[in-house]
Amino acid sequence: MNQHDGKGKKVTIWLDTQGRKGKVVTVVSGLQHNPDTMEDIARLLKQYCGAGETVKERNIEIQGDQRERVKEKLRQLDYEVT
Repeated sequence: MNQHDGKGKKVTIWLDTQGRKGKVVTVVSGLQHNPDTMEDIARLLKQYCGAGETVKERNIEIQGDQRERVKEKLRQLDYEVT
């Protein structure tokens, strides 16, 4: 797996419940990478949070309210989280 360096790129994290039968997912948007890199980052977040993940429409979705953990991991990868 590649080492990813956000190089200060801005990403946004929020919670979403729409169309999920009341279940919450943490959404990461603003990542401008090719699909393979997006999958790698999603896999890193999945392992770090211990939760399921998927990549949809250039966003990464992590099951549950994982905002703090996702923010922490992305900052370790040098992304600027808003």
